[in-house]
Amino acid sequence: MDPFLVLLHSVSTGLSDDELTELKFLCRARVGKRKLESVRCGLDLFAVLLEQNELDAERPELLRELLASLRRHDLLRRLDAFEAGAAGRAPPEERDLRAAFDIVCDNVGRDWRRLARHLHVTDTKIDAIEEKYPRNLTEQVRESLRVWKSAEREDATVSHLVRALRACQLNLVADLVLEDQQARENETAGSGGGDKSPAESLTSWDSNGPALGGPW
Repeated sequence: MDPFLVLLHSVSTGLSDDELTELKFLCRARVGKRKLESVRCGLDLFAVLLEQNELDAERPELLRELLASLRRHDLLRRLDAFEAGAAGRAPPEERDLRAAFDIVCDNVGRDWRRLARHLHVTDTKIDAIEEKYPRNLTEQVRESLRVWKSAEREDATVSHLVRALRACQLNLVADLVLEDQQARENETAGSGGGDKSPAESLTSWDSNGPALGGPW
């Protein structure tokens, strides 16, 4: 089974009726009124968000924001475990690219549009990204990188990203990406290439995890 769908099912079963009402209210800007009226459980809401590409395994940020708004730290720990497991399951190249994305998102700032154009993201898509995340600069950057990765597929590499950063005169960010990659390579070599993840098993959440609604 898809681990992300397992996570969403687990989260849904842990929501009270009042919490579902709160989530529906928080999603009013993303989901139309008619669709919200048809939502009867957490899975219904998550299905709509998945369908509208507001949420997926590589973009769980919205789920994190919603759970943080509910102060459901127990459910946030389940999301943490999923993300740690996803990182451990990914091939090394994918992990390197994710780490590079994090560095770019933290350091590029408003120069992201210039970088996106060097990565051949069209102006139409750039405008759509700005409209989708009008007040979230970090998500604008991350979404532009996702669009590039989706378009380039296996050609979306750290070296390609570094070349684009240097073409934009964002040399400091490029250096940070390369330094991080070198540190990750050294760490892997020093540990003998072990990739075991300490993430808690998804299937053990309900049986071994903290009680729903329990304290932090």
